[in-house]
Amino acid sequence: MSIPFSERILRFLSEPGYRPIKLRPLARMMGIAEEEYGEFREAVDALRRVGRIVYGGGNLLTLPDASKHFIGVYRANPRGFGFVVPENPDAHGDLFIPPGGALDATTGDTVECEVHRRQGRDGESISGRVLRVMQRGHNRFVGELCNENGRWYVKPDGNRLHVPIFLPDAGAKSARAGDQVVVEIMTYPAQGRQATGVIVERLGKRGQPGVDVVSIIREHQIPHEFPEAALEDARRAIGDYDPEVTARQREDLRQEMIVTIDPDDARDFDDAISLRRMTRGAAAWELGVHIADVSTFVKAGTALDGEARERGNSVYFPRHVIPMLPEVLSNGVCSLQEGEPRLCKSAFIEYDEAGRVVGARFANTIIQSARRLTYRQASGILEGNTGGYPREVVELLRRMDTLARAIQKRRLADGQIVLELPEIELVLDDENRVVDAHKADTSYSHTIIEMFMVEANEAVARLFEGRNIPFLRRIHPEPDEEGQRTLGRFLKVAGHVMPRKMERADVQKLLANIKGRPEAFAVNLAVLKSMEQAVYSPKAEGHYALASDCYTHFTSPIRRYTDLTIHRTLQEVLEAGEGGQRGGHKGGQKGGRTARREAGREAGRAIGKQIRTEADGQDLAGLGRHLSFTERRAADAERELRTVKILQLLSEHVGEKFRGVITGVTNFGMFIQHPRFLIDGLVRLDQMPDDFWIVDAKSGCVVGQRTRQRFTIGDQISVEIFEVDVGGRELVLRMPGARAPKRIAAGDGAKIATMASRSARVRKPGGSGHRKGGGGGRSGGGRRGRGRRR
Repeated sequence: MSIPFSERILRFLSEPGYRPIKLRPLARMMGIAEEEYGEFREAVDALRRVGRIVYGGGNLLTLPDASKHFIGVYRANPRGFGFVVPENPDAHGDLFIPPGGALDATTGDTVECEVHRRQGRDGESISGRVLRVMQRGHNRFVGELCNENGRWYVKPDGNRLHVPIFLPDAGAKSARAGDQVVVEIMTYPAQGRQATGVIVERLGKRGQPGVDVVSIIREHQIPHEFPEAALEDARRAIGDYDPEVTARQREDLRQEMIVTIDPDDARDFDDAISLRRMTRGAAAWELGVHIADVSTFVKAGTALDGEARERGNSVYFPRHVIPMLPEVLSNGVCSLQEGEPRLCKSAFIEYDEAGRVVGARFANTIIQSARRLTYRQASGILEGNTGGYPREVVELLRRMDTLARAIQKRRLADGQIVLELPEIELVLDDENRVVDAHKADTSYSHTIIEMFMVEANEAVARLFEGRNIPFLRRIHPEPDEEGQRTLGRFLKVAGHVMPRKMERADVQKLLANIKGRPEAFAVNLAVLKSMEQAVYSPKAEGHYALASDCYTHFTSPIRRYTDLTIHRTLQEVLEAGEGGQRGGHKGGQKGGRTARREAGREAGRAIGKQIRTEADGQDLAGLGRHLSFTERRAADAERELRTVKILQLLSEHVGEKFRGVITGVTNFGMFIQHPRFLIDGLVRLDQMPDDFWIVDAKSGCVVGQRTRQRFTIGDQISVEIFEVDVGGRELVLRMPGARAPKRIAAGDGAKIATMASRSARVRKPGGSGHRKGGGGGRSGGGRRGRGRRR
């Protein structure tokens, strides 16, 4: 007699090792067949209705008592509410905190919260309240020093704190009104209590060149100065390096045709490419992806390693880079400069004519780049502009183009999602102010490198997985059902009918159909927002957007600490004699997996034990959470500074009209994207033509009750720049025919959508690094341009 679904579900959720997950992954873990899924879902709904199981935040299924309390990080919203992001995302989703429920918590604080569930007409609603602040995330804030009627206060920049900080002693640090200062909180704001603080640093006059960069660095608490011990480690590593001695212990590729392809202004070259035709067996190509061997110079447990781990990654600002490693390494001995012998860890991947993987091996190598090419030069060669380039370089580029197109075709057939969100490069003057913007280069040379980097990342991940070695993966979960429902509602309003359960092929078809249409950006953005964020974790999950069952980051150890840990793990594998791998892509590759796992199990356990306790006892899960945080911190800081610089320019263009696309609808207005700078501004409902406006935020439309005029996401409308608040990160727009303008006090109202400058990039003429394919953000993949985080 078969066990009822309800009993099976309760047993599974009661197991000691169970961690709350969403409905579809739960069905997979329980072995529910597709034809049984409808009945399984009905059983879950029945158990939920009687209170035997509950949906926690983020639609994670758990037993009732398991999700009543949890610990997380608070994120405040300027409208008074907030969210708590759990420390353990497996235990609970983000929890909504209504106005008045946060005590005195501010953005970044670690809090203990209580979950409240209420059954209503539309189903169960989940919210919470903060019980106590366990640890302050920020006790220092950056802002403008102001004096109003003899009372001194700091108006904080950005979105971390939304109230003024009053200063009992404003004379500290000889600051004056209009200065940009750092203030340390003494009393946090709460109901009936003002925030108070003391000035600890004067950054300069607000608006002066360079003050905006320093302000963002301080605001986001980004480490920016290397301790002397770390610098000494770097100098010692360089002093001990002798390429001729090292070459005897490595595969010598200095006579091979190897090139680098990077942006015009790049300084650190951490990847190089070789490619040759093969005639033996099924292999038609051997791709060599050669990555700077940073692990040789940065040893685990040193002061240099500790500083790199703390930083987590490099941070890229306009004409200013905060590197993960000292520049003597990142721009020097680790950079794969033309004509210089350099140490690498190389992945040699074999392909058949259709771009399918038939084998791979890995080795410690020494290379010497034959040519440093820019993307612009590579694109020119592929377009036939070959004058002045050696024949060998031209032939290599053509081979690379052929193989990359075969790989791309294969990956698209596997279901890779390619989002096309327009990107721009900002043009700066001598004082680093934005003066113009132009479309970023999206030529196919970028895609070539992107394909090769993704393939190398995947190949290393397959090597580790096949040997049961724990490692930091780059995981990107499938969109949950709520995300798909929200996307489906939006697409229906936009005139696109999609199946209730959208598969990758459905999303690919949708994106192909809307390409070049006015609503293309809004649809791509909606697809992006329906996805979860890619993170670092040792959990054996795949990467949805890349259609990869097993993925990691290997190709950028100069600028990402995750990649450095992967290089160290690979070194352990190579020393154990486990650097070879036969078998093809996905199904073909798995054929001999059982035998390989048995043969390599003991070596894998030994390596895994060492890696698991890497970083002074910090386990891989904890390290993954830290590196995911530093990645988000860098992205937030980079995005915010780009926003600041664009707003500084637009503040000089108040009253200017433009025609933009509606990219978002909220209960207080619409977000419109500036077509030139790709930044979103807010049209509040009271800045629209005279009517009673009805907002349907779920379907993304605003309708006039009297005129029946309708505005929907993707529509193009004419607007006027009404007000710019640089400190508040706010661009306020109004529509022609709006009622008499009512200017909003600086810092009041909704903050500018941070998604706005997600698409804006800055030309970087120098520094310690640049970005390439193989990064990852919310979508984690398939987004054009060199600024991707996959």
